Amino acid sequence: MQEETKVIRIIGRLASVMSVLMYVSYIPQIISNLHGNYGDPIQPLVAGVNCTIWVIYGYFKADRDWPIIMANIPGVFLGFFTFYTALH
Repeated sequence: MQEETKVIRIIGRLASVMSVLMYVSYIPQIISNLHGNYGDPIQPLVAGVNCTIWVIYGYFKADRDWPIIMANIPGVFLGFFTFYTALH
């Protein structure tokens, strides 16, 4: 049983890191948007809303789910900022 818990913990950490990297990948699009090469605003808007819902979910669970919260906070800020900069 402990081995299964260890594997699940490792998968959770990996998923959290990948989630943060996914939202950090918005930075080049933000830079392009700021230079006038606007990208589509819909996907980052939906990502920002999705991440907001996940943060709320993780925060209001009986036992706060900090990995979910921390993995999605960058998506809230970067998703909405990418959306904002994509509006022309």
